[in-house]
Amino acid sequence: MIHKNIICIDLKSFFASVECVDRGLDPFKVDLVVANPYQGNGAITLAVSPHLKAQGVGGRTRLYEIPKHIKYEIVPPRMKLYLQKSKEVVNILLDYVNEDDLHVYSVDESFLDVTNYLKMYKKTDYELAKTIMDDIKNKLGLTSTCGIGPNMLLAKVAMDIEAKHTKDNIAKWTYDLVEEKLWPITPLSKMWGIGPRMEKRLNNLGLKKIGDIAKYDKNKLKKLFGIMGEELWNHANGLDEAVIADYKVMPKSESFSNSQVLFKDYDESNIKIIIREMCEIVSRRLRLAHKKCQTIGLGIGYSKTTGGGFYHNIKVKPTDLESELVDIALHLFDSYYEYKPIRKVTISAGNLVKNNSLQLDLFKDLESIEKEEKINSTIDQIKEKYGKNSLVKASALLSDSTIMDRNKKIGGHHE
Repeated sequence: MIHKNIICIDLKSFFASVECVDRGLDPFKVDLVVANPYQGNGAITLAVSPHLKAQGVGGRTRLYEIPKHIKYEIVPPRMKLYLQKSKEVVNILLDYVNEDDLHVYSVDESFLDVTNYLKMYKKTDYELAKTIMDDIKNKLGLTSTCGIGPNMLLAKVAMDIEAKHTKDNIAKWTYDLVEEKLWPITPLSKMWGIGPRMEKRLNNLGLKKIGDIAKYDKNKLKKLFGIMGEELWNHANGLDEAVIADYKVMPKSESFSNSQVLFKDYDESNIKIIIREMCEIVSRRLRLAHKKCQTIGLGIGYSKTTGGGFYHNIKVKPTDLESELVDIALHLFDSYYEYKPIRKVTISAGNLVKNNSLQLDLFKDLESIEKEEKINSTIDQIKEKYGKNSLVKASALLSDSTIMDRNKKIGGHHE
């Protein structure tokens, strides 16, 4: 069990707050919306000021849904400005910790491991968090919220669930508070890492609160959801073995990746075709190189109109199976997608080992593994002899598919 001092800092209503500060306005006193003014009343807001949020207006809503009695100012998004301010925030954070102890999670959110800094600063993690937040406020005029925990999970969830409701915007959760703070969370999708798709599957099992997952049979969850079932159970019990080093970019010689810039905006309705196709490519490259990966990662880049995106990876038992790459990638997508237009996808398979042994999993049917490996081997031989487009899935014929076009080109990049 990890016992660290992790701080998770999030900038409140980042885009809208930056716009307010740049105009000399108080984000907590004015009603301001960041949206494309040329899209009319149906435009989706990218952000709203905290003052608007306090009146019940959500951050991703259409303009016509904002109550008529509220008079607000609409400003167009300025991604270049937001990215510059994000860099300025990161520079402030680096005044307090080394780069190795900082994980920039998104344009407005970061994790800091301050375990080895508390003696130097002669402060508690709570006091150090307050100092950093005050520094950001004094230098940039931006208000932040903060979660503190013994691991990244509890720090993040403390921030998401409780920090915005406290007087100083800070919440600290310990392992002793898991039953009191974590277990009552409902609906399940309020929990970091559980997306709508997974929430529905868990609800069908009768699991409505995080505590329900924590009390469920861990072995049954793993049998139902594979490695994700084990992670769900661990997270529901406040356990998280991930450390900031896991999120650092791996050396180029130790990974395969496949990136694709899309020719149009995709969303949750059609992006999974692309994710599956890219997992197929990466899986095949692993097999041809006689390698298995121990981490699987998914990166999503949003359209320039909204900016941002995410990259996350998960540790797995050595695998080169397409089905396992797909399961992990889709889980990561469902967990972290923010319902914004997508223009770039990256699939990575890292921490490679030689494919010279079969990793047994008590929760997976050995016969089904061997069957999948035999099928993959046959497919590889056919493609090697007749070309990559000689055998494709039926989904390749759909208009949103890109794999046949990509197969005619170079079909990926080996890092």
